[in-house]
Amino acid sequence: MSPPAADRMQPYLHPSAWTAAQMRERTDWILRLDDRDNNELRAALAHAKARGAGIPAMSAADFPLPRLAATMRGVRDEVTEGRGFVLLRGLRLDDLDASEAAAIYWGLGSHMGRGRAQNAQGEVLGHVTDIGLDYRTNANARGYQSRLRLPFHNDLMDMVGLLCLATAKSGGASRIVSSTTIHNALLERAPEVVPTLYEPFCIDRRGEARDGRSPWYGAPAFERLDGRLFCRYNRTYVESSQRFQDVPRLTDAQKAAMDAVDALCEDHDLTLDMQLERGDMQFISNYTVLHSRTAYEDWPETERRRYLLRLWLQTGRYDRYPPSWTERYADIEAWQREPKPPIFDLSARRADLIH
Repeated sequence: MSPPAADRMQPYLHPSAWTAAQMRERTDWILRLDDRDNNELRAALAHAKARGAGIPAMSAADFPLPRLAATMRGVRDEVTEGRGFVLLRGLRLDDLDASEAAAIYWGLGSHMGRGRAQNAQGEVLGHVTDIGLDYRTNANARGYQSRLRLPFHNDLMDMVGLLCLATAKSGGASRIVSSTTIHNALLERAPEVVPTLYEPFCIDRRGEARDGRSPWYGAPAFERLDGRLFCRYNRTYVESSQRFQDVPRLTDAQKAAMDAVDALCEDHDLTLDMQLERGDMQFISNYTVLHSRTAYEDWPETERRRYLLRLWLQTGRYDRYPPSWTERYADIEAWQREPKPPIFDLSARRADLIH
């Protein structure tokens, strides 16, 4: 059940309520892999290959980590119960091809949860690279398929991860902000918009509705359940849902509420920027953190272009989800019926990603 209206106007006191000013003074959110860790990962990769285990069937049992398993459980707990993000740095890539790096990445993820399909094509490992699409003009395009700036938003599933295989020539910085902090700051600075953010907004499914389902769904920006605060925010998808005639027009109150959220997302004291390096793995909560990316300029050589792999993980750390999340997760369950191994050939990947 939803909390009483009065409870919605109370701050959410939780470790995920951090500011960038605080995090810039700390380094505990960065974990570094050493030589021993890298050797253990290669041994696990060899073990998985010997068993014939690959993505998406590979499990934690196929990828044994005697030392690192505890580290990854700690990452999972920090993301789901703590500040909501971790940067894991230092995966050596020079002796790995893209498929081997992906297998290591998936194997690490298997010690934190289950990798889940990310689109109607059943893709379980997303390829974050520019294929020339513009999400602003193509309602079925995704921001990760372009080099454009991405507005702050969150994805689906408990945790989203990124593995950086290649960096851009310039730009492409990752930006994150605590949605918990935004919620609490709104209570202080603009309390009049908070009730609106607890009411449903119409959100575009962007061409990925299941058969017979509406091409849009409704979800509040903030919901509370079982003592947790959940945030769901993607203004781009809210605004693109206006293309459907049966979607109610955005009200002035809804526009003002989103303006207030966006203003806090651009607050230098709240938003933390990080430039992902080759071999970096970023893991963030989709319920307590919003993420963005700056625009970037890529290298002219195809083989040098910015390229990251994206993972969505269901961690098993949540007994229940708010109704709007449950509705959207039913889509993922449908996508999950035919999970697709990742494609690493560039030309084939471009054709596969355009949907």
